Amino acid sequence: METNGRRGQPKVPGVIRQRQKGFVTLRLRAVGGEFTADQVRAIASVAERYGKGGLHLTMRQGIEIHSVLRTESRAAVEELAMAGVTMGADGARVRIVTACPGRDTCRWGIVDTREIAGELDRRFFAREAPYKFKIGVTGCPNNCAGATGNDVGVMGAVVPAWDPSACNDCGVCLQTCPHHAILRDNETYSVDTGHCSQCGRCTVSCPQGAWTVVRRGVVLWIGGTMGKNPRLGTRLDRMIDSNEELLDLVERAFAWYCRNGRPKERFGQAIDRVGIQSALDEVLIPRPA
Repeated sequence: METNGRRGQPKVPGVIRQRQKGFVTLRLRAVGGEFTADQVRAIASVAERYGKGGLHLTMRQGIEIHSVLRTESRAAVEELAMAGVTMGADGARVRIVTACPGRDTCRWGIVDTREIAGELDRRFFAREAPYKFKIGVTGCPNNCAGATGNDVGVMGAVVPAWDPSACNDCGVCLQTCPHHAILRDNETYSVDTGHCSQCGRCTVSCPQGAWTVVRRGVVLWIGGTMGKNPRLGTRLDRMIDSNEELLDLVERAFAWYCRNGRPKERFGQAIDRVGIQSALDEVLIPRPA
């Protein structure tokens, strides 16, 4: 059991020692950056009473309260819990799951990022790992939530199709496609699948509705990381149609990391050391029971 290093007491998750002796930071848990207005008011009250009255918004969409006396941290945590605010994770564990707003409010959003992030949070949050493990969910290939820079990144994707009966040959799709993946031959349009990012911009932008979504899902990126040694995640060559399938694939990726990762070695570093094919074989092909 982890202790606070002073009196052998169990360490409270999300309570992080500061460089200033006797003070700690409270790292608060959020799923996709979501807090209610009542929770924010409660957090502000705790920051005023136990900290210095300020809040820090983290890169992982959480909130930190700095400069809390260590001796008062448990009281502050209990007060936050009464408002439904729980603690984040630190150390060698799965961290807060981040997400963009997704289909709920964004015109480009393909999938319900809040639902996906919630399910991932319930399954993986705070599980122990060789080192920190980060999960991010982004609603489309615009990648606003930086899925490609997470140990596991989930990205909304669509397969578009052209309906010639609805097309008036206006050419808007040619102008809006960010990768020039739409091809025009006389009055016939097609998709260059080698260049299509599956962003669905053609289906949103077409004024006639000639571009439609024939398949909607997510793609998975594994092994991304920022920090001292940045690594772009590796894209799995599969579109995932259901949250159940997604959770299963993430579970396999996490299991591979737990078996192969060394202490303080990120997922991507383990992939580069062991070999990408080993990770892909385990994630894409289930191990025998």
